[in-house]
Amino acid sequence: MPADPNRVIANLRELAALTGDANGAQRIAFTPTWQRAREWFAGKLDGLPGSYGITQHRDAAGNSWVTLPGASPKSMVLGSHLDSVPNGGWLDGALGVVTALEILCGIAHDTDGRPPFTVRVVDWADEEGARFGRSLFGSSAFAGTHSIDADRVRTGRDGVTLEAALAHCGIDIDRIGEAAQERENIAAYLELHIEQGPVLERLNIPLGAVLGTKGVERHAITFHGQEAHSGSTPMADRRDALAAAARLALEIRTIATRHSDSVCTMGSVKTFPGIVTAVVGRCETTLDQRDLDAAILATMFREAQEASRRFAAEERCTVEWSRIWSIEPIPFHPELIDLCRESIAETLGAPAHSLPSGPLHDAAEVARLGIPTTMMFVQSLGGISHNKIEDSRLDHLSVAVTAFDRLAAKALTWMESQ
Repeated sequence: MPADPNRVIANLRELAALTGDANGAQRIAFTPTWQRAREWFAGKLDGLPGSYGITQHRDAAGNSWVTLPGASPKSMVLGSHLDSVPNGGWLDGALGVVTALEILCGIAHDTDGRPPFTVRVVDWADEEGARFGRSLFGSSAFAGTHSIDADRVRTGRDGVTLEAALAHCGIDIDRIGEAAQERENIAAYLELHIEQGPVLERLNIPLGAVLGTKGVERHAITFHGQEAHSGSTPMADRRDALAAAARLALEIRTIATRHSDSVCTMGSVKTFPGIVTAVVGRCETTLDQRDLDAAILATMFREAQEASRRFAAEERCTVEWSRIWSIEPIPFHPELIDLCRESIAETLGAPAHSLPSGPLHDAAEVARLGIPTTMMFVQSLGGISHNKIEDSRLDHLSVAVTAFDRLAAKALTWMESQ
């Protein structure tokens, strides 16, 4: 039974109405609204015949798993996340989870509940990290890249710690690593997601096969100058920390444009003393650099460091760097990428386009384990996401569901040869 795009879209609309408001989606992880979304999702299983043997459970990190047992325990996993950022869009994450369940149900129907391989759907817990700043929480626990000691004290704006929020949802932070038990027998992982960027729309293409997720170098950079009175200090005598930071903010654009798919972003700037009558004595900034090629990423990092030192010296300041976080580029499985491209081409009747993912996804944590992984993107209107106006054309969503269903079928056939 082919996946029904209209049912997927209707379910997404229903979820949006249940867990959103005039400002957008409010499914922030470990909140009552997020739990309501998960209860709604679990309810979608109620109408399936019990003979199919479909089960649902949550692992030690709060990831939610739906399992259709097959003749072989070797499994294909389809997944994404139901959680959202505050005031988010109706598709980010949810599209992948709702589509995955639709496909699992179709496989159950077609095989009378006995597919050749086990099929599973996972809703990863807290992909966004919107409340506590810890992205990919559930999938990193699954992958063994969790950081319990650092994460337990993370505190949201409401003063609640991550450890306390997890406990309220029945999750013991000291045991989240037990989610690794779910890795057993996984032979393929597939994820459908909106692009969240403008590339596919600019090319006028509905779908794209994802090559992998870009590596990230994320640093805090602090320029130290000298506070001084803004009225009495001649321009030539100033040691303006903001001037040095501003020059770097412009230079990183030049650094990024030397490479076709690279991005560099100075996302925050804080000045001290931060008043209009004082030259800035200290400027704290953050820098995020991304590329799919590890060598290019390392080059950009080195060039940014060299530029910061040069600008600091020219402004008679000093500069300090501190790594916030980093992750290596994660390429996806070449054979599954090919199957994704085939599925798109057969659905659209046109050659498939491939592109890297700038945003991180749970698929990256899965792929880090060596589990064969691929993703499919659907075009985002205006390239906008993490915003209530996030949207995709309905006809593009329809072909995405159809192509992803086709990909799942191809992956099951591919697994026979593995």
